[in-house]
Amino acid sequence: MDVKRGPVAVRIFAAVFLVVVALVVSQLPAVGAGGLLHPARRRVDGNPPPTCQDSTFTGEGLNLRGWRCRASAPRRGTLVYLHGIADNRTSGAGVVERFVARGFDAIAYDSRAHGESDGTVCTYGFFEKEDLRRVLDTVSPGPIVLIGTSLGAAVALQEAALDNRVSAVVAAETFSDLRTVAIERAPFFFTSGIIKRAFDIAERQGRFQVDSVSPVAVAARITSPVLLIHGASDSKTPPDHSRRVFAALAGAKRLILVDGAGHNQSLRGEVWDEIERWLEGRVPSSGMLTKETPCVAC
Repeated sequence: MDVKRGPVAVRIFAAVFLVVVALVVSQLPAVGAGGLLHPARRRVDGNPPPTCQDSTFTGEGLNLRGWRCRASAPRRGTLVYLHGIADNRTSGAGVVERFVARGFDAIAYDSRAHGESDGTVCTYGFFEKEDLRRVLDTVSPGPIVLIGTSLGAAVALQEAALDNRVSAVVAAETFSDLRTVAIERAPFFFTSGIIKRAFDIAERQGRFQVDSVSPVAVAARITSPVLLIHGASDSKTPPDHSRRVFAALAGAKRLILVDGAGHNQSLRGEVWDEIERWLEGRVPSSGMLTKETPCVAC
């Protein structure tokens, strides 16, 4: 072996390694933007719950697939279920069955870029609230309750700030604003510069503004009562997100922190009992809305 060639080989290897690392790093912003804009699609399996029919709703420039369900008890209003990221309407099957039996017509649909709905880009409420508004245009007159989890909770809050038809909001594990939660969830090796470039790419490709996606920024404009629910042990979207939204809400509000619950684990049996009791004060069995003054413990 020619020992003189050893250092040369090491230098060549080091140079190639650095080039590869530089190429990988240069692609990280695009990878981050892709992860933000293009969540995995979860397949829709099974039949609709009883009293439900498959339906197509017209969103903002696209079609949304979902269910339209009839109340099986004297009608109190309409409930719309909004699922979380990388999920679909089927996660709301139990919610639908529970509330149609309690007098609510119900709608559950796949958000854009999810399930069977059209679209390839998720904008976390920027366009999704417009989709929801168009869905609400199709419901019968009467009280409207929005129940959302994670992404769906954030969409519900953003729409409630703009639409006075919304009578009550139940928001489980919402994020306070997209920029904060995306930074918190970014891999540890994503520097601030990489994250900034990823946001820039996402905004160009998704045709939206990241900082416009902020439930906490619009919370003061929500006039309908809001029930916030969050897992106290949620590490993906820490409970401080709901705390910030709660502090910003100017109207009637309540915050429930569920001990030991992680992300998407807060809607448990006893919590559903709390939700029903809370809704009874806002949309009673008669279907008439109650008047109330802002409070923090109602």
